[in-house]
Amino acid sequence: MVCTFLNDVLNEEALILRRAFRCERVFRDRSDPFPDDYLHERYRFTGDGIRYLCRLHALTIPQTVCVALHFFASGMFLYAVGDAKILNKETHLYYTFPCHRRMCFIKEDFYKIAAFPNVIGALDCTQIRIKRPSGAHEGDCVNRKSFHSINVQMICDAACIITNVEAKWPGIKQDNQLFHNIHQWDFDGILLGDRGYACRQYFMTPFPDPNPGPQTHYNAALARTRARSEMTFGQLKERFQCLKSLRVAPDRACDIIVACAILHNIATIRKERIPVVGVQPDDDLQPVHLDQPSGRAARDRIVEHHF
Repeated sequence: MVCTFLNDVLNEEALILRRAFRCERVFRDRSDPFPDDYLHERYRFTGDGIRYLCRLHALTIPQTVCVALHFFASGMFLYAVGDAKILNKETHLYYTFPCHRRMCFIKEDFYKIAAFPNVIGALDCTQIRIKRPSGAHEGDCVNRKSFHSINVQMICDAACIITNVEAKWPGIKQDNQLFHNIHQWDFDGILLGDRGYACRQYFMTPFPDPNPGPQTHYNAALARTRARSEMTFGQLKERFQCLKSLRVAPDRACDIIVACAILHNIATIRKERIPVVGVQPDDDLQPVHLDQPSGRAARDRIVEHHF
């Protein structure tokens, strides 16, 4: 049956009906023939994400972006690894501590996880395997698990966005050695870490031997909230699988690690597909008992008022 009034508009109601039945023509961009599933599997970004990266000042040629992304995603060697260094230098604004958002929103997002108050970041380290370097300092890159690596320290927020990254330390360095004591803490909030760090006034760690009750509840809430850092590491390594083993020199590996962190943030902010991450193994750390008195006092106050 033909609805003649859809072609001959008599009143506003008919106009609404005509618009409802109208099929909008969609023109396919012939210059971009690859579907997003193909692009994401190969480059870890959809078409819109790749076009966004191409608009960055440092990267103007789509082919260059795809070559670099293919290396980050697959670990296959490429000739122009220096592209990662360019991305590192030109897009450092994509990670900043504590975040581009207001502090109250950061704290609220962390609090929703396990009711741990006043948190503005979860800090942890991860070992990125590299090939055996040459030179007199080769032994410095051997970590406690007996493989060559860069020990990378990162801080993330509750959305798994990396807000701070330090990729410059050889694998021999312990996690607690990477975290420098901040004498002037200018932020209204605290960081969370695991038992491999000393407790400070602005950096909460677990009780080494918690008593039943509030201290145990505190440890459980801290572990659930701090797990965002492990989740971020998992997403980062799964998204850019070159980080499972970098076959480049240490200085070049550091550039690639930071570049991948920036790309991870861009992907997260643009809501690219989140990679499936398996259960991350617990790191067998020796607990640190050199807690600062001010740190123990701050931890006791949190337990008293919130747990």
